[in-house]
Amino acid sequence: MKINMISDELLSDNWFVLRKYVFDLPRRGGGVVRQMREVYDRGNGATILLYNLARQSVILTRQFRLPTYLNGNPDGMLLEACAGLLDGDEPEACVRREAMEETGFHVGEATKLFEAYMSPGGVTELIHFFAAPYEPAQQSGRGGGIEDEDIEVVEMSFVEALSAVRDGRIKDGKTIMLLQYAQLQGWCNP
Repeated sequence: MKINMISDELLSDNWFVLRKYVFDLPRRGGGVVRQMREVYDRGNGATILLYNLARQSVILTRQFRLPTYLNGNPDGMLLEACAGLLDGDEPEACVRREAMEETGFHVGEATKLFEAYMSPGGVTELIHFFAAPYEPAQQSGRGGGIEDEDIEVVEMSFVEALSAVRDGRIKDGKTIMLLQYAQLQGWCNP
């Protein structure tokens, strides 16, 4: 499908880029409809679920996320899988870097699972999803993030993590998707 772009206006170029687009969208039945959308471009990212089959556990992080605080999360803390922006790296290099920075774990063999647009109605970001087994001996650093990050490393059982999805303690979409993937693959015995 080819759209006719009418205008492209930069609204903000602070943290990331926010643009306003006006375009004509062809309709399946013929004709066109003019639409206006604001689109946030924050770059693409990658996420990884670190799991241990023998221990039936996963490594997650807990950190402050301002948008969740502004939308009713009382302390703004979010329990989630390790993730980050690509920042010019290939997706697998990104998850390896982020795992070390956030959790202190060196990632061995990582498996690419799938890709997903997380909020396609207004954000360009495509997330690359990975999983990798971990052993406690692979933790060579303390994690916690870099610069202005204050990240807590959390090891929890698959059963507890899936329970946290059900009861709302885990509300992060990418983490829910990774945990459900693990459950569908039979990695966990709830």
